[in-house]
Amino acid sequence: MKAYVIEQAGGPEVLQMREIASPEPAADEVRIRVRAFGLNRAEAYLRAGKMGPITAPRVPGIEAVGEIVDDPAGVFRTGQRVATAMGGMQFTRGGSYAEQITVLRSNVIALDNISLTWEELAALPEAYLTAWGALEKSLAVERGQTLLIRGATSSVGLAALTYAKALGLNVIATTRSQTNAGRLREAGADKVVVDSGEIAADVRQLAPEGVDAALEVVGATTLRDTVKTLRPFGAVSVIGLLGGPPALESFHLMQDLPAAVRLNFFPSGLLGTAALPLSDSPLPWIAQDLAKGLIPSTHARTFDFDEVRQAHSLMESNRALGKLVVRL
Repeated sequence: MKAYVIEQAGGPEVLQMREIASPEPAADEVRIRVRAFGLNRAEAYLRAGKMGPITAPRVPGIEAVGEIVDDPAGVFRTGQRVATAMGGMQFTRGGSYAEQITVLRSNVIALDNISLTWEELAALPEAYLTAWGALEKSLAVERGQTLLIRGATSSVGLAALTYAKALGLNVIATTRSQTNAGRLREAGADKVVVDSGEIAADVRQLAPEGVDAALEVVGATTLRDTVKTLRPFGAVSVIGLLGGPPALESFHLMQDLPAAVRLNFFPSGLLGTAALPLSDSPLPWIAQDLAKGLIPSTHARTFDFDEVRQAHSLMESNRALGKLVVRL
């Protein structure tokens, strides 16, 4: 089968299409024919060597949609439409930049009777499952609360915005460019703040007592400012690292963290584990609501399988307002 392989760290040019063996599923795995996959920063970080040295050929990719080829346990039927995310893809097993993948059964979600195209489906798994885990599990948000999304024009930021509105939250969304404000309002944002690097005062004008919760997509570079927007006993969950490495220099718990504000990092690697099983994930109803036009699409652009390098270049340019996907 054809797959993209990374043999050394570098730019998009190190993504090489190769013929490799099709994987055989173990007892706790299934094999999927990949129809489309979404692009994520994690794949660019792996390719660039930011996740450790490349000591052996690696197939990138942490999510995909497609059809079941083989399930040794018979839980999923051959030809069934499914989505998968994480479960060690690109880290402890081959990733989704391939014609076929073998993944843990616990990281597979059935997508029966959904009329969306493969491209639209491919925009959903990683972004929406991350938003679900952070909002409902880490932050335990409640209808009517006010949520700040810092970095809302990213693919996961847009997914979090549309999902938060489906949960009945009031959303303040940020963007670094005024030209993107309309896109955020179309996606459902109640208020939009142009991010100058310091937005706490602007957010406090919109929510004088502080917001109830915040999703930090930019990361460590803006976290000190983001926590200032929260009310006492509010919470922030870091879900992105758009601003650089996940390191805070000399973070002072008493001076930098406001009174009783809770801080956590939500790793999507929890998806499909015992701590966060996907059996009750919202992905099927999100796909159904998207098909019905009840929630807006975050899909920005589709590339062919032989255009993965161009897709990586666009992703790293920060010009894509939404999810980039590749169709096989």
